Amino acid sequence: MQAQLFDQEAQPSTPDLILHDCLGVPGLTCCPNLLDREEQEQVLAAVDAQPWLTELKRRVQHYGYKYDYKARSVDPSMFLGPLPEFGLKVAEKLLARGLIEQMPDQMIVNEYKPPQGISAHVDCEPRFGGTIVTVSLGWAYEMEFISVSTGEKQAILLGVGSTLSMRKEARYSWMHRISGRLSDRGVRRKRRVSLTYRYVVLDR
Repeated sequence: MQAQLFDQEAQPSTPDLILHDCLGVPGLTCCPNLLDREEQEQVLAAVDAQPWLTELKRRVQHYGYKYDYKARSVDPSMFLGPLPEFGLKVAEKLLARGLIEQMPDQMIVNEYKPPQGISAHVDCEPRFGGTIVTVSLGWAYEMEFISVSTGEKQAILLGVGSTLSMRKEARYSWMHRISGRLSDRGVRRKRRVSLTYRYVVLDR
C-alpha cells in the first residue's frame, strides 16, 4: 500500500501545487494547499455557525440539494436553495484551479470525531456528475482508495487545507473510505471537517 503525506501543520512553499494521478490512480488530483490557515479558520467559523443534522453517526450539513442516504438519490423536491457564501468562495477557488469543471450545486459538510469514519463507497453515479471534490479542514485523516476490479489499496493522508478531486477512474472505478479509528500513523486524531462538492444530474 502506497501513501502520500500532506503535512499536518506546515503550508507548502508552492501555493499553486497540483498533483495529477495521485497514488497512480487515474483521475485523482491532489492540491495540498487550496486554503491557507486564515481561510481555513474563516470557513470553519462559518460552518460552526450553521445548524447540524444528526441523522447519521457523524454530524452533517446539506446545501444545494439534500441527499437521501437511504435511497442513495437526489430529486428536484430536495432542492434547499443556493450554496452559502462560504461554500461559494471555496468553490470559486476550486474552479479557478481547474479542480472542478463547473460551479457545483450541491455541498455536504461532514464532521468526523475520533473514532468516526465513512465506509467504502463510490458516490451515487446516476445523480452526481463526473467530478467529486473534497476539501479537508481541522485535522489530517487518512483516506483509503480501493480498486473495484482488483481490490488494490492505496492510502493518502489528507492535510488541513488540502483538496482531492476525483474524476474518471478515481470517480467510478475506485471506492474511497475513512476507517473508523482513533489515530492515523501513530498520531491521535482530532476533529476533522470536510466540504464535499458535487453537481446534481436530474435528467437520468
